[in-house]
Amino acid sequence: MIHLENLNKKLLNAQYAVRGKIVIRAQELEAQGKKIIYCNIGNPQALKQKPLTYVREVLSLVEFPKLLDNPEFQKGFHPDSVRRAKYILSQVPEGVGAYSQSAGIPFVREAVADFISKRDSIPVDKNRIILTDGASKGVQSVLFALLKNDNDGVLIPIPQYPLYSATLTLYGGKQIDYFLDENNHWLLNEKILTESINKAIEQNINPVAIVVINPGNPTGAVLSYENIKMIVNFARKYNISILADEVYQENIYDENSKFYSFAKVMYDMKVEDVPLFSFHSMSKGYYGECGHRAGYFELRYIPEDVLEQFIKLQSISLCSNVVGQIATYLMVSPPKPGDESYELFIKERDSILNDLKEKARILGEGLNSIPGMKCEFPQGAMYAFVKFDLPEEKGVDIEKMSAEERKNYEAKRDSAYCLALLEETGICVVPGSGFGQLPGTLHFRTTFLPPKEDMEELVSKIRKFHLNYVERLKKE
Repeated sequence: MIHLENLNKKLLNAQYAVRGKIVIRAQELEAQGKKIIYCNIGNPQALKQKPLTYVREVLSLVEFPKLLDNPEFQKGFHPDSVRRAKYILSQVPEGVGAYSQSAGIPFVREAVADFISKRDSIPVDKNRIILTDGASKGVQSVLFALLKNDNDGVLIPIPQYPLYSATLTLYGGKQIDYFLDENNHWLLNEKILTESINKAIEQNINPVAIVVINPGNPTGAVLSYENIKMIVNFARKYNISILADEVYQENIYDENSKFYSFAKVMYDMKVEDVPLFSFHSMSKGYYGECGHRAGYFELRYIPEDVLEQFIKLQSISLCSNVVGQIATYLMVSPPKPGDESYELFIKERDSILNDLKEKARILGEGLNSIPGMKCEFPQGAMYAFVKFDLPEEKGVDIEKMSAEERKNYEAKRDSAYCLALLEETGICVVPGSGFGQLPGTLHFRTTFLPPKEDMEELVSKIRKFHLNYVERLKKE
């Protein structure tokens, strides 16, 4: 028999909050017949977001090419979807059931390069694009390659997406926390960055990279051009790589905010001595195709022999899933004016983004109106990191606690709050401690993906729950 003590300790120590104990309890309650509003993970289609028609038309034809031999069946498809499917199959005549080149199908990599080039008005080398099973696999590949020993460290934002902390634990790297500035729209603060990296160096940790999530998960923040320039100069000063998690680049709701890629800013700055790894995915944006595990990463400002090692690493898994690669192609080359499916594509795209913008407003305004609760209005992505206040517990002296004791105490409090919220209302959110938070604060992360009527119900239920929960604590 295999027991826990026989397993890799790094696996046992890894934590992934968005699918943790509270979610397991939510599934148990749902099995018992309770209505659950899942706000724990960015999984749009599980929360009734409809897939885009042209994506599913093309994928259907590519998966079952015999349909292309049936003129009667094709009447149910847009003609440009049929043409697109025929073109794809001409590029992969062996079909989607065969392995592709390790780094990905050449015409898809070229389409990704064209997408980046048009988005940023910069030159792009298709040979420096690697197609992956979602952005997560790309992130894991880069971290694996950069972490030479257990003393190497990576700066990650706090709050962060648990992919980063969990992967660092699995691979044995050191986590170097830097706190995002909650009082300044969750932007990065140079003073905090400098303090964080210098503290790590004093502890004999060797910083090798910094992770930046833009737009932010779990914060919903969109970084300014100047903030990105500061980060680039910081990375250059300390000779570290940049991992730019840009999977929410289409999710911008604030009219005063705009997405700038790190590649674009670095090109403008003429900085070519800072290695850059940029990640994108079809799981987010207006596509929400999480299950197809479609994504890519671009590698800039690295030597050719280093690039070869990343391709070798990808080849160890043979290749990313081929249907996901085709889905990535569809993401970066959507219908154009003149295509028969173009008007429907625009209608579906705008409907999804406008709906998300409205739900972000409902969430932001609603939660900010609750006494003892503060929500930085989501500028982008599909999450809010909500701060809430609870009364001091009697007999508890926080000042006498060590940093670790205080962290555990606050994690216990926000976890208890989120579990009670689930049990009493059916709303499933994730404790802030699962993402990291400034000592002395409590948060939870929620998505705003559920249907609009559910979002309005969610805000109303959270208000009632929070006020009652606080009153109960006061009486204890």
